[in-house]
Amino acid sequence: MRAFRTGPGDRQSLRFLLVLVALALGLLAFTAAGCGGDDDDGGGEAGGDTAAGGDEAGGEGSIWVLLPDSASSPRWETDDRRFFDQAFTEAGVEHNIVNAENDPAAQQSQAEQAITEGASVILLVSLDPGSGGAIIDSAKDADVQVVEYDRFNTGSSGGAAYVSFDNVRVGATMAEELEPAIDELGVDKPRVMMLNGGEEDNNAFLFRDGYYATVKERVDAGDWELVGDEFVPGWGANGEGQTIMEQTLSSNNNDVDAVFAANDNLAQQAINALEAAGVEGAPVSGQDATEAGIQNILLGKQTMTVYKPIEAEADVAAKVALALRAGEDLSTVESEFDFELIGITSEDGKPADAPEGEGVVPYFALTPIGVTVDNIQDTVIADGFRTVEEVCVGDTAQTDFCQQNQ
Repeated sequence: MRAFRTGPGDRQSLRFLLVLVALALGLLAFTAAGCGGDDDDGGGEAGGDTAAGGDEAGGEGSIWVLLPDSASSPRWETDDRRFFDQAFTEAGVEHNIVNAENDPAAQQSQAEQAITEGASVILLVSLDPGSGGAIIDSAKDADVQVVEYDRFNTGSSGGAAYVSFDNVRVGATMAEELEPAIDELGVDKPRVMMLNGGEEDNNAFLFRDGYYATVKERVDAGDWELVGDEFVPGWGANGEGQTIMEQTLSSNNNDVDAVFAANDNLAQQAINALEAAGVEGAPVSGQDATEAGIQNILLGKQTMTVYKPIEAEADVAAKVALALRAGEDLSTVESEFDFELIGITSEDGKPADAPEGEGVVPYFALTPIGVTVDNIQDTVIADGFRTVEEVCVGDTAQTDFCQQNQ
């Protein structure tokens, strides 16, 4: 190969040419940077539960979501997982979503893995206050922010924020729908059972506070009789609610007229026990607007359920997590879904008057919706949370609702 040589004149021309090229490249880079700064919609691609590519949101580090189980409610895997995956994928943030399957030790191990792998925020749905509190403390020691999601850990040092529905209001909504249904029974003194959630979950106490206010008022007035007030371990994940309900029916000669069941899973277990005992027409409450819960309402086995739009809860929680990751003030968090920023005390899990103060965790409280046979179409179906196709199967397909809407 022959070498290329230049003379003095050629070198001068070459230098001039190189200067022009450098100026052109600098102008091109400046223009590209300016155009890129105006593009707010670009983002990385997602792979499974982990987002890859460019980071659109402020801050550094991944976000981990720690779900509790699959048995206590189908919502965790069918709803919460997909909404979180969508939110963090769209934000271009690396994220991992894991499920402890009702094993506190497994959840603590997942939290340790999140911390070790550089998580900046953990969204925690704890299994019990003890293990949940330990996760919060270890995360805070590692400068990892914790968002307590749906379930609050009493007696802990408290996370950076709590996102859930107004849980006392959830219980009050059950009472609003069940009270007139009980009165319409025409029974001289209806005998009422309260089948509460698990004592390991602070929400169970708040839900109970909501409906017990009405129950106590009616019992004190001599209108109703309370035949049972039981907390169900693990929210009846292994059928404990049905066993408790069967025992209550047996000890009361099957004379139970209504059941305040704290969620649709417990409602189903109560219905199973009532049907086996030959008790018909008993008003039964529920929560979560599950497929089975909506079907039971259409079949006349369940009076109502509480619809807590999980998309709204997950949206607010995701925005809170992203704000914490970016070091932003939580008071600036906005969502298309309605919420109220209040406070909750870390010691006893009771609502506080303000989102700030000693021992107070900022509480993003969303509004629940009562669902009966009269508004299924306008609530869970209209929102796309449930579909006619998934609800109207088997015996439910023969109900008036399904016949009119299929």
